Amino acid sequence: MKPLHAAIASATILLAGMAALGGLAVRKIEKLNGGLNGHVAQRHTPAQSAPQPSPQQDSRFYAHNPRAMRLAERIAANTGLDLAWTQEAIGKARVSKAIQRLVLPPKAADTQPKRKNWNAYRARFVEPKRIRAGMQFRDAHRPALQRAQQQFGVPEDIIVGVLGMETLWGKQTGQIPVLDALVTLAVDFPSAHPRAAQRAAYFADELQAFLRLMHDSGTDPREPRGSYAGDMGLPQFMPSSWARFGVDFNGDGHIDLWNAEDAIGSVANYLRGKGGQAELPVYYPVQMDASDAAVTALTATGVAPVHSAEKLRSLGVTLLSTPDNAPPDDLQLALVEMENRDQPSLWIAATANLRALTRYNPSRYYAMAVTELGAAIAAASSAEH
Repeated sequence: MKPLHAAIASATILLAGMAALGGLAVRKIEKLNGGLNGHVAQRHTPAQSAPQPSPQQDSRFYAHNPRAMRLAERIAANTGLDLAWTQEAIGKARVSKAIQRLVLPPKAADTQPKRKNWNAYRARFVEPKRIRAGMQFRDAHRPALQRAQQQFGVPEDIIVGVLGMETLWGKQTGQIPVLDALVTLAVDFPSAHPRAAQRAAYFADELQAFLRLMHDSGTDPREPRGSYAGDMGLPQFMPSSWARFGVDFNGDGHIDLWNAEDAIGSVANYLRGKGGQAELPVYYPVQMDASDAAVTALTATGVAPVHSAEKLRSLGVTLLSTPDNAPPDDLQLALVEMENRDQPSLWIAATANLRALTRYNPSRYYAMAVTELGAAIAAASSAEH
């Protein structure tokens, strides 16, 4: 398998769309066997301090919250977890007003429409310091990256790009107790949010998945640290994604997403599981000669690849490709605009592989930045070696 890789900058933007995804089916997790134990205890245990009130004595803990205890009963019934263990775990979570504030939508004064700027967005992430850090990560973990590409069909450039965008290759994984985040958002999701009930239900499901992982691995639920929304590890997986797509890629018998090898295999497995297809580019650059009416119709479907290459060509969208990767007429694509504020937009014909990246993060700008960052790192590494 020889997936096509992206290149950097506008002069080589054609190659930037050639990073392919794909590979094997999702592996089923067989066991975690203490998957977080050694790592979390070593890296995430809070420093020792003066004795604090127990959860049963301190109203800041959810041990006092009847709704939290009812949720514990429901989770125990759904999972078969011991009720006392589940209540104790949830009872140890602290109420976090800061987390509640972070999930609220921006205030009205902050919601004035702003024209997006792909060039500015790209420049934030595809820049020299990040490229150098990515080169170091790529060089240090090249065997695992190559193995993931071979096993799952996902180019190492894309894996490197995802991990760089998410956590700077492990430098920024978050310091918020995941238990606090998930319990706060499951039990006390702020009612001011327009989708409060839906979001609370989502976080209740994620809390259930998290407690299952903690119980099966023998890990204290208070130990893992992550983002304010409960994302964990180098790839910032939510607990349900960890359970579904996590891979023991270093073969040590457990899944640890703070471990680079496990993170590499898990990202590749995730993208394949979200619809990535082997031997396809992420996108094709295009030349636009389509009418306004055609563009409106073609872009109404977002990043979903539902228009054939033949249809795009017939409506005035010319796909730019090299002779050896010209898309077949029946290849399904999406016409996507990358706005550049006052400058002309960049237009691309996106494949299922760009959509797979937007399942990781819904922003098409994020998906493109992943592709461009990985390509820039690969190009810099090739030039250096």
